[in-house]
Amino acid sequence: MKQTAKKYTLDWLDLLYITVGSFLAALSYQAFMLPNSIVGGGVAGISTITYHLFGWSPALVQYALNIPLLLLCFLLLGKAAGYKTILGSLLMPFFIGLIQDMDAWTTNPMLGAIFGGFLTGMGIGIVFKAKASTGGTSIVAQIIHEYLHLPLGTSTALPDGAVIFAGLIAFNSETIMYSLIALFVITRSVDLVQVGFNRAKNVFIISEDPQAIREEILHTMQRGVTNLDVKGGYGNTKKDMLMCVVAEQEFTMLKDTVLKADPDAFVVVMSASEVWGRGFTLQKDYVSPE
Repeated sequence: MKQTAKKYTLDWLDLLYITVGSFLAALSYQAFMLPNSIVGGGVAGISTITYHLFGWSPALVQYALNIPLLLLCFLLLGKAAGYKTILGSLLMPFFIGLIQDMDAWTTNPMLGAIFGGFLTGMGIGIVFKAKASTGGTSIVAQIIHEYLHLPLGTSTALPDGAVIFAGLIAFNSETIMYSLIALFVITRSVDLVQVGFNRAKNVFIISEDPQAIREEILHTMQRGVTNLDVKGGYGNTKKDMLMCVVAEQEFTMLKDTVLKADPDAFVVVMSASEVWGRGFTLQKDYVSPE
């Protein structure tokens, strides 16, 4: 019974992601991209080109191009992704047709590229969270991500970049430059939605007194610590290296904690864009090592 309830909730959450994401992408297209001739890649970008050249309805062009790509989605990504992508493929052109008479929010191409790229990337990223897409080259991006294991932002940039350069058929080089700016913002926004706003720091600490630092981190900060056996390159001596992952806002506290325990400690800090586990994605329940 519990598994069934969980699956039902997840399905409704996927539906919400696809609907909201598709609407945001459609809103961005009508408010920013199309009025400023920004070819943001994908089928939407192709429909911008055909609209400029022939006056064809962007919604109808997107419907027509999505059909063969949907078949590809079923073959390579499976039925579950295919069914969800059908919904996204239908919703985005539907929303575009619904708001096609809406006035542009800006006629400045730079603002159109930046804000349109951000809103488009947010919309696509939200749809991707449901393991679906808005159709078009988003399907190609999912296939690249699935089989080549590239980041979703990069997987989106490859097919969309090809569409943008095809825009040279209809637009001048300056418009394509604005489109490339939009593409960069789109890819960064997609990755932002996937990774989230929460950033963490992965900290490695080498000290002559690792036990004191370990106790300070465990008791003062209530963060976990991992002990790693390392060997110094200069003296070939064995040492203990501590690894600790903390939220970005906790880093200053960690720095002060380490310096308090050992002012001569050697510390290496790296960004951790995504962290799973207790204290981050799970509730932190501190348990004393004693």
